[in-house]
Amino acid sequence: MQALIWIGAALTLMGVLGLGYCVARVLRAKRAGLDDPALQAELRRVVTINLAAIGVSTLGLMFVVLGVLLS
Repeated sequence: MQALIWIGAALTLMGVLGLGYCVARVLRAKRAGLDDPALQAELRRVVTINLAAIGVSTLGLMFVVLGVLLS
């Protein structure tokens, strides 16, 4: 079950890194001074990545909890 915990921790870390990437991308888009439609299009793309990162992180945390419960 140790492997399940480590796999879950790796997935959680990947999800958190994905969230950090989303924050950096939004900050870069805001600093670029894009007009409103271009900024909205960029934010729509980032929302998709953000949801995927949250999903991966949640899956990783579920693996960690499952690994701890089965240990």
